[in-house]
Amino acid sequence: MTNLNKARTGPRQHEPRGWPEKRRAIAEAARRVFGRDGYTRASVDAIAAEAGVSKRTVYNHFADKEQLFLAVAIEGADEVTAAIAQIMDRHLRKIVDLEQDLIDFSLDRVAAVTAFPDHFALVRALEAEATHIPRPMLRAWIDAGPQTAHLRLAPYLRKIADRGLLRLDDADRAARHLTLLTIADINQQTFYGAVPLPQEEITDIVTAGVKAFLHIYR
Repeated sequence: MTNLNKARTGPRQHEPRGWPEKRRAIAEAARRVFGRDGYTRASVDAIAAEAGVSKRTVYNHFADKEQLFLAVAIEGADEVTAAIAQIMDRHLRKIVDLEQDLIDFSLDRVAAVTAFPDHFALVRALEAEATHIPRPMLRAWIDAGPQTAHLRLAPYLRKIADRGLLRLDDADRAARHLTLLTIADINQQTFYGAVPLPQEEITDIVTAGVKAFLHIYR
């Protein structure tokens, strides 16, 4: 079984009582420690102390630090991806006013970042240490998470184009452009929510980004 598959594996069958709770405590502690200290400096000892368990207990659930990091990164990415998928469906499944619907979608997408502070602290650490993290881990993270959100956004844009509201040659590229003009701009300025912007400024950035997107694709 690969590290990625192990990272996605749920609780073992016939595991001792309390194991799911301990695994959850370890994962939450690991997310905090990795987000605070980064991948290289974080230690299993520190994670065990943060979780209130022994180091042996950590190794009962995760083979090593690499698998633990991969597990919490992917689990966090899955949670964020699921939240964004709900936002997409809520705002883009049925279009009433294209410009306003895209603005509302993008604002809710920005707000989703602040709903997962521990995960995005880990994202900041991951990006800062990309050259020190094994390539397979980086690839698994990219494949799992919000970095590929444009692949889930593209089908909505295609359906909008089918209604004659957009002109698209490449829906995936258009989805990337919408992301770059809205959420990516704000994530860069706020360091994934660590340095918040006033809501009025966020709304201005998103509105300008959506208008630029529609200027290209309407």
